[in-house]
Amino acid sequence: MTQSMWSNWSGSVQARPQIVLNPASIDDVVKLVQMCRQEGRRLRVVGSGHSFTPIAASEDCLVSLDHMQGLVHVDTQSRTAKVWAGTKLKLLGELLFQHGLAQENLGDIDVQSIAGAISTGTHGTGRTFGNISTQVVGFTVVTGTGEVMECTAESDLKRFKALQVSLGTLGIIVQITLRLEPAYRLEYVSRRVTLDECLQQQAQWAEANRHFEFYWFPYALPCQIKTMNLTQDEPKDHPVKDYINEVLVENTLFGWVSELCRKVPQTSTLVSRFSASQVPLGRKVHHSHKLFATQRLVRFNEMEYNLPAEAMNAVIEEMRIELSRKPYRVHFPVECRYAKGDDIWLSPAYGRDSAYIAIHMYRGMPHAEYFNAMERIFLRYGGRPHWGKMHSLEAAQLQEMYPMWESFQQVRHELDPDGIFLNDYVGKLFGITNPRADANREIV
Repeated sequence: MTQSMWSNWSGSVQARPQIVLNPASIDDVVKLVQMCRQEGRRLRVVGSGHSFTPIAASEDCLVSLDHMQGLVHVDTQSRTAKVWAGTKLKLLGELLFQHGLAQENLGDIDVQSIAGAISTGTHGTGRTFGNISTQVVGFTVVTGTGEVMECTAESDLKRFKALQVSLGTLGIIVQITLRLEPAYRLEYVSRRVTLDECLQQQAQWAEANRHFEFYWFPYALPCQIKTMNLTQDEPKDHPVKDYINEVLVENTLFGWVSELCRKVPQTSTLVSRFSASQVPLGRKVHHSHKLFATQRLVRFNEMEYNLPAEAMNAVIEEMRIELSRKPYRVHFPVECRYAKGDDIWLSPAYGRDSAYIAIHMYRGMPHAEYFNAMERIFLRYGGRPHWGKMHSLEAAQLQEMYPMWESFQQVRHELDPDGIFLNDYVGKLFGITNPRADANREIV
């Protein structure tokens, strides 16, 4: 046990937990939950700290599952694997590949833990793929009473649907069983088009490609189109070219110009246009787990909203109008992706095929005015915020967005009757200011 300062990846959240625990087994997790319950403590589990909100912050007990990584069991015939919840996505991809397996889709960052990615509804892109939570077929969870619970859709559908995106409020997920695919290779292609051409064609491109996304640089004419599709071509490593593009251009050079924008905000428009003209173009072929993620060495803050898929163009047009109306000091691109709808209770993609639009601001530059203006547009089109990204919504607004909100609350009460998995921020999301009083409320 120790007391130390904790910060998330971007530095937007700091906390000083009273104790930091690093369990190495399920028994360790049971003991720490029992301790917290007996001593009236509240705890949060942290993965890689890649959420931009205080969702994982704790001023009491902070739990890391970094000592609980790796594969528990692999069934190559059923194409499933039980994995430790603290396993980082990058390591998971490598371990699964050794067994000839792969996840069907991933996001563009692989430093998160699998449990953290699932609990916040993290997603990739592709109109036929749901978020990462849709790949889960089973959970092992230590609940707020210290019970070890196995849960599948077959054993308890309600609890399973709540656990798939839980914000870490139902218990400590210790193991996860994933539905997998045979290992596969992808062809990645990056190219530039004008934003007007992109908006005219992007719906067709999204349908025609396994994975499709585009990056629009504010105040710039060109945008970057990225596609990935299955291929039988052999993987090829290009270490020098990749180092130049992914380290020197996308990170080192972009970091330098970002610092320029921070020190001289008036240069942001020129830097955005310059960045749009310099995005690496070309083609790569590799195993899927090698291509989904990209390095992110330049730190930023982010807001991302889920929207109905058909709203993509209208939202982008309104964003473009707002950016032309006022010169926001922003040079980071707008990231635009798609995902299949699902039936997970707190998934932003619940009940609808979705577009995701993410905006970013370099760390150290003021973001509130820009984020607030874009958020107003997102909300006009029925937007739902990504749980790990910045937003301004609280319980009353969120409850209106999720038809199964009260059903989730009931499961949360059942599995965490003392509210030990709440922090102040998560309590605000659920409209709870006093976990002890909340524990005594009647469930109907």
